[in-house]
Amino acid sequence: MEETFVPFRGIRNDLRGRLSCYKQDWTGGFRAGYRILAPTTYIFFASAIPVISFGEQLERETEGVLTAVQTLSSTALCGVIHSILGGQPLLILGVAEPTVIMYTFMFNFAKNRPELGSKLFLAWTAWVCMWTAVLLFLLAILGACSIINRFTRLAGELFGLLIAMLFMQEAIKGLVEEFRIPERENPNSIQFQPSWRFANGMFALVLSFGLLLTSLKSRKARSWRYGSGSLRGLIADYGVPLMVLIWSAISYIPTGSGSVPKELPRRLFSPNPWSPGAYENWTVIKALLLEFCIFSHLDMLDVPVLYIIGAFIPATMIAVLYYFDHSVASQLAQQKEFNLRKPPSFHYDLLLLGFMVIICGLIGIPPANGVIPQSPMHSRSLATLKHQLLRNRLVAAARKCMKNNASLGQVYGGMQEAYQQMQTPLIYQEPSARGLKELKDSTIQMASSMGNVDAPVDETVFDVEKDIDDLLPVEVKEQRLSNLLQAILVGGCVGAMPFLKMIPTSVLWGYFAFMAVESLPGNQLWERILLLFTAPSRRYKVLEEYHATFVETVPFKTIAAFTVFQTVYLLVCFGITWIPIAGVLFPLMIMLLVPVRQYILPKFFKGAFLQDLDASEYEEAPALPFNLVPEREMSRAASFADDGEILDGVMTRSRGEIRHVCSPRVTSSTATPSKELTCIQSPLFSDKINSPHPSELRVGESPRTGGKGEFSQRTGQTKLSNLGKYG
Repeated sequence: MEETFVPFRGIRNDLRGRLSCYKQDWTGGFRAGYRILAPTTYIFFASAIPVISFGEQLERETEGVLTAVQTLSSTALCGVIHSILGGQPLLILGVAEPTVIMYTFMFNFAKNRPELGSKLFLAWTAWVCMWTAVLLFLLAILGACSIINRFTRLAGELFGLLIAMLFMQEAIKGLVEEFRIPERENPNSIQFQPSWRFANGMFALVLSFGLLLTSLKSRKARSWRYGSGSLRGLIADYGVPLMVLIWSAISYIPTGSGSVPKELPRRLFSPNPWSPGAYENWTVIKALLLEFCIFSHLDMLDVPVLYIIGAFIPATMIAVLYYFDHSVASQLAQQKEFNLRKPPSFHYDLLLLGFMVIICGLIGIPPANGVIPQSPMHSRSLATLKHQLLRNRLVAAARKCMKNNASLGQVYGGMQEAYQQMQTPLIYQEPSARGLKELKDSTIQMASSMGNVDAPVDETVFDVEKDIDDLLPVEVKEQRLSNLLQAILVGGCVGAMPFLKMIPTSVLWGYFAFMAVESLPGNQLWERILLLFTAPSRRYKVLEEYHATFVETVPFKTIAAFTVFQTVYLLVCFGITWIPIAGVLFPLMIMLLVPVRQYILPKFFKGAFLQDLDASEYEEAPALPFNLVPEREMSRAASFADDGEILDGVMTRSRGEIRHVCSPRVTSSTATPSKELTCIQSPLFSDKINSPHPSELRVGESPRTGGKGEFSQRTGQTKLSNLGKYG
């Protein structure tokens, strides 16, 4: 994204870039066929369940003025608008926790003011939304989103881990509440007797932990050894929503005997959208619906002028929150690791958010904005979809060539042609140079050294089913259909409220914990924290897995110091969220990391080490054996890929980072000079890395080890790892 603070230039650039590929955004989604339902269902549950929980929280805090009906309606309305008119369709919108906190504060403020009270609460929040929209318009017009470019991994990963902590906090608080008597409930009811409260709490632990463990297990179904590839793929794609249904059904088993109160376990509570209580909340602009005149007999006009002006204060806080959350969520959904080919749209999306805030304020519902971790989860699920589509096409092309007794070069040529056909070049971009060319050259060179480059290819040279997963670059199916469909499904939850009430609240807490755990792997801050607690004698295990390059280039003492600083800063931000009302300002602490990273940290850490620890792109080195033996001594290992599987050897991460974990393979035990090995740049890594993928190290001596030690990317010299060094 170009950094520009010229008024309207950023919005103009965003519109020009996104309009050129708007048609392709829709055609690409429809061409995916039924497979688009897998990411749609996955992100629908990830979006709807937190929104329902936040609606339950709002219902308690606002004494029923706002409920899950309003939060679902806002999420659906804003989601539909953004999926059709928005710039970045990978961005998922929803009512988030900061919005709930702000509306709780504004309700407590309004109900204690005789001039406002609960009756004019929504009317006053409409004025707050008006001021918020004005500020968002100014930020978008003046190009304030350009600052997002200066956020490095230090800020992004700290913010991602903070969100994970907040989700886990909600899960723990919810489970603790299962042992207590809810507010505004009759404590004399039979289900609130001590024995039944304890039973409810223990059963809630079973349901929540059951959902958490089975959901995590189902996401890894493609690596199971049992069942066909299609069955495992089905479980991996739809396992999480299936677990929600299964554990909700299990919750009815105890009540079937008749000896257990039917109120156990506790379930969701929210009025139906057609109930009188819910209908009263939609009357903020009732005159608009009746007389088509915005400023005629509106509740908004009953708000005193002093409070209309005073609404600017909470509006400023909300505008800062939305600017940060919306922009960072969009940034995490379109990282470089995803290899997106379509342009970003930060400025225009912020402008559109301002209009949506106005609409929500007038209707009387809390606004929705870009949310984390749902947005990067959406991109991650679409990466799985794109991999499946590419894999099926390339497998068919390779088999067709092999059926005609084609040589290895012809097989790769056919696959390259099929790959390029799947890449629809954009008008403003050159056709993608990424693909199979480098891998084709490498494999042909390997086959040439074996003397069979022109011979008909067979499974000993190229295993179609097992090798194609290693050849495909990480790409995302960029389209609008999945976002639109999930928003429509969220809107359908409003009408399905009687069915949603059948879900136990403990299942929601388990899903919150699942989202928190899912966002941890791949976060370098989390992995460095684990490294600090790893015994020195066991740290070599890190080198045997895929690891970030700083593990090899930065002394352990420096890694520890940087991690401690980041952890302390994280705990400070987390502590701020516990402070009433001031807790919503934690994004300011995250934004403060920009000048801290630029001006303060270089005084305490060497520039080279800081660049490795806080690289702007996710750089990882291939797995290395602890004894650093040359690859010539390795035996051929089996690939993780299997029939019908998608991203089998790929682990998806919270920030959209994807890492291969397949074992290195060697096709021959005969050594060849290392100069014959072509160094391939893996499409999974950034341009700064020039190390081959393990699957490409088929023969010869490792260019990283040379049989003695590790190869430095920065100096080009062989050296030992710094993992065990302290200075």
